[in-house]
Parts: sequence; structure tokens; C-alpha cells
Amino acid sequence: MSGRFEIQKTPLSGLNVIVRKPMGDSRGYLERMFCMDDLEEILGKRQVVQINHTLTQAKGTVRGMHFQYAPHAEMKLVSCLRGEVFDVAVDLRKNSPTFLHWHAELLSADNHKTLAIPEGFAHGFQTLTDDCELLYLHTASYAPNAEAGLNPQDARLVIQWPLPIAEMSPRDATHPAIAADFEGVTQ
Repeated sequence: MSGRFEIQKTPLSGLNVIVRKPMGDSRGYLERMFCMDDLEEILGKRQVVQINHTLTQAKGTVRGMHFQYAPHAEMKLVSCLRGEVFDVAVDLRKNSPTFLHWHAELLSADNHKTLAIPEGFAHGFQTLTDDCELLYLHTASYAPNAEAGLNPQDARLVIQWPLPIAEMSPRDATHPAIAADFEGVTQ
């Protein structure tokens, strides 16, 4: 492992935090955002096939909780380039000991963290500042027919959003509650 990244485990198996280590001087810094060789420990043989950049303008906005079903399940590497977000991953893996548990990390430009979210997890976030920009690296292309989501306010999840929810898309707000017979997803 190079000195450019530190990988931290979370309480949810397979969900990791990558701490990027910028190299700088009085002029500023250079920060490696991604390196296939250095991150092989968590990427395995996966390849990044799509990169997305989002802007969320209003503090308190919630986006998510999104995932894709197999065979289009994807790993996401999520970084915050501007602002600060409360980034959440929910374990949806069938037969996982942490099924329906969630873990959150504060991501910001200042803390240089990336949340590495494997297949079988739903992902969402809440903006803690205005004008938040996120960068997503995906190991599968977007597949509308495989897309699904959880309601961010689902009573079974009890996600403790740090701020009152100021805004949410109609699509995210109308995701149904998790059915009592939901057994999870396969990666």
C-alpha cells in the first residue's frame, strides 16, 4: 500500500473509508483521488467504468437511498469535493449479520475521506452545508431497469439524519417502506 491512502474498516463488513493523504507545500497540494494499484485491497478485480459529479445546493437536502440489483450491482467510491455531507450506507446483503444496519461518515474537502461502498449496500447523504459537490466512481454503469431505492425516512432503518430534512426529490420521498418479507439482495 502506498503512502497516499489509508484504508479504515467500519463496523459493516466490506464497507471501508479511504483517507487520502495529500502532499503539499506553501503553494497548495496534490491529492491522488484514485489509484487502481494502491486500492486493490478493496477493489479486487473491479474496474471503475463510470464517474459522476453532483452538486446539491441547499443545506439539509437528503439524496438517496439508492442501489442497483445484480447483475448491475456496483461498488461506489464517494468523495466530497466541496462542502460537507453526512454520507450513509445501508447493508442490504442477504444473510448478512449486519442486514439493515447503517453506517455514516462525514465527508468533506477538508477531511479527505472517501466512502468505499460495496455491492449490496444502499447509499445516500445529507448536505451539512450549502453547495456540496460529490464525486462518484462506479464499478458498473447506470442501469435504469436495475435501479431501486429505500425511503430515507424508513422506520426500520432509523437513520439519524443530523439536520431536519430541508429538501428531498419526489422520487426519493416516495420510495416505499421496506417490506416485512424483504430478505435482502444478492451482490
